Amino acid sequence: MPATSANLGPGFDAFGLALTLYDDLVVTPCGSGVTVEVTGCGEGEVPLDDTHLVVRSIRAGLEALGAPVPGFTLRCENRIPHGRGLGSSSAAIVGGLAAAYALAGEPVDRDRLVVLANEIEGHPDNVAAAALGGLTIAWTEGETGRAVKLEPAAGTAVVAYVPDNRVLTKEARGLLPGVVPHSDAAANAGKAALLVAALTGRPELLLTATEDRLHQEYREPAMPESLALVHKLRGSGLAAIVSGAGPTVAVLGGQLGGQDVKSAGQDLLSRSTPDAPDGWTKYELEIDPVGVQVWSMEAG
Repeated sequence: MPATSANLGPGFDAFGLALTLYDDLVVTPCGSGVTVEVTGCGEGEVPLDDTHLVVRSIRAGLEALGAPVPGFTLRCENRIPHGRGLGSSSAAIVGGLAAAYALAGEPVDRDRLVVLANEIEGHPDNVAAAALGGLTIAWTEGETGRAVKLEPAAGTAVVAYVPDNRVLTKEARGLLPGVVPHSDAAANAGKAALLVAALTGRPELLLTATEDRLHQEYREPAMPESLALVHKLRGSGLAAIVSGAGPTVAVLGGQLGGQDVKSAGQDLLSRSTPDAPDGWTKYELEIDPVGVQVWSMEAG
């Protein structure tokens, strides 16, 4: 399952990008009961019983598919940092639901997977990107999660600056006002539309297109260092945003033309972005084009 970056500035609760940083799950059916093993991010912190988010998602998926719920062993190799705004919970949910399809012997229905994942997560932006890959635009119809996938320009790349500290999504959402000025809402609508154009072929517009008035500044009390880094990077001409609910800061970049556009975009962004501040880790990432994937060990 890929990591994801959501919101992307003005696309609050709507836009998502799937990134080339992955958690791996191995689910092995057994007679009864559940055994959970976790290595990497979250090791020694997350529960190793029925309350584990992947376990709950597997069972929810099997129930939705009308399939029996077997016992199983779950091994998680986690690389997505937890509580940092890179979609670790969405990866767990989407991965668990995809595993449920495999256990039920059915091919993954990615549109329905978005619906089911939204029911667990409560908002569809991250789960849509994890399920579909690429650039996604998500919305809800009533309480039903929907999404469409777009292909970002070939040279699109992301640099993520991940701090050691965490911010809970609930805490970050709690800082948002119930009402915003009409002018701010209108500005964000225009920039969100512009961001679609920027990410699908006009990378020179990314700095302007990632301007936000709805959520980032309101969340500064929970992550002052992140907002300070966003301001510093944007002052240098880089399209920096708070990734998801934070505190990770992501920089979006791209490159058009050349023989190897994909690597050119990543190399350009890598060279143009500074080293990580003390206590932060810099990840140089590409866009995952596929989303969650399932392999059967029996099929090789």
